[in-house]
Amino acid sequence: MLTTRRRVMISERLARDGQIVAKALADELGLSEDTIRRDLREMATEGLLKRVHGGALPLTPPLPDFAARQAIASGVKRMLGRRAAGLVQSGQTIFLDGGTTNAEIARALPRDLRATIVTHSPTIAAELEQHNAEVILIGGRLYKHSMVAVGAAAVAAIEQIRVDVFFLGVTAIHPAYGLSTGDYEEATIKRAIARQSAETYVLATAEKFGAASPHRIMSVNDLAALVVPADIENEVLSPCRDATTLFFA
Repeated sequence: MLTTRRRVMISERLARDGQIVAKALADELGLSEDTIRRDLREMATEGLLKRVHGGALPLTPPLPDFAARQAIASGVKRMLGRRAAGLVQSGQTIFLDGGTTNAEIARALPRDLRATIVTHSPTIAAELEQHNAEVILIGGRLYKHSMVAVGAAAVAAIEQIRVDVFFLGVTAIHPAYGLSTGDYEEATIKRAIARQSAETYVLATAEKFGAASPHRIMSVNDLAALVVPADIENEVLSPCRDATTLFFA
């Protein structure tokens, strides 16, 4: 089989199945596993897919900047934010990750809520100006793409806090690769927060499912729940149904 034909087949299989297992594809095509792995390496170098142990996953497209993302699916994000805010209980310590969807959680929280809200996002903290909740802002180097603090100082501060619920922001969700994001330092911060949290929730719109960003955060199985739109298609969710609880907005 010509290299061009193999690459077309790999791309089609990624679009259909959301992953490539090198050995299984090699056996199916009657080729050596080394041949498939070489194709995957070359396609990854060209930015066509993401190589992982044993195969490959699709890439997520580059995200627009923070200001532009605020206008994307804003109505759906508001619904997700309201559903997530309803999960917060008085007296809890909550960590809100950065991002436009989590900003909707902050906006939906009752202003008289007695709770402690921790965040490393100055934009999230600003949303809570008129709330009774105590707000703790984690500092560090500002990663402007997501408007969150990253770096050693942020990690050190996070390690001194225990939280009840972490609302984690991600750019991609894949049943095999897990939850991922586009920046190495941001992924490190997210893992640090998750380690300090009793429960971790993710709010996710449909386009985040079945894809993988470069930097893995954690497994879907490690989540307490996914908060998703009520009208999301069943085939989008089916790979994650056995991995975690689903809340619909």
